Amino acid sequence: MDIGHCSYDCRECPNCKISVFSDLSDDQFDFLNYEKSIVQLHKGQVLFLQDTKPHGLYCIKKGKVKIFRRGSEGKEQIVRLAADADVVGYRALLSDESYQCGAAALEETTLCYVPRQALKQIMENNVNIYKKMISLLSSDLKNAESKISELAQKPVRERVAETLMVLKNKYGLEADGATLNVVLSREELANLVGTATESLIRILSDFKKEGIIELDHKKIRIVDFEHLYTTAHLYD
Repeated sequence: MDIGHCSYDCRECPNCKISVFSDLSDDQFDFLNYEKSIVQLHKGQVLFLQDTKPHGLYCIKKGKVKIFRRGSEGKEQIVRLAADADVVGYRALLSDESYQCGAAALEETTLCYVPRQALKQIMENNVNIYKKMISLLSSDLKNAESKISELAQKPVRERVAETLMVLKNKYGLEADGATLNVVLSREELANLVGTATESLIRILSDFKKEGIIELDHKKIRIVDFEHLYTTAHLYD
């Protein structure tokens, strides 16, 4: 992980209007620009580890990050995916607790790092950031409850189909309009679905035989969107 001073003005960031910092005043932006650092991660590099203490907030400028939790036996479960403009590590920072999850880059990723004290000072002077953080917490809780329900009730085949659609909605498609714009290992995809890697591989193979997807090493191309939707039971 490479950390350095950031000379980039947040107001010039293409993500500014959709970030938690969008409502800052010019003085607050000047303060944020002075305090923040830039973090560069290579694919696979860890941003922070589970059970460690947070020291600041990370905002993704460009790239993709997975947020994961490891069980007592070391098995990884991906609980959330993050993309441009998303903030990472905010829940532990707000609650003053250790990270309940770890975070790592899925590709070359650039993040802005805001130290705890600087963030606290900004939040004390801008109630809109509090509101946006609460909204994020609410959204994450809703998604977590939904995932728990799906793990208990949905068959693995449906969860795989729905996960592919989630990846499409989160990261979009490549220029061909069909290939998912994110590359996950089969183990990572299985950890996101919540199943064994062997089961994930078998279901992807079934989808390929049925003409729903095409596989090119780790890349997945969706051939039949309608079939994938109905397989996920998203029309119920």
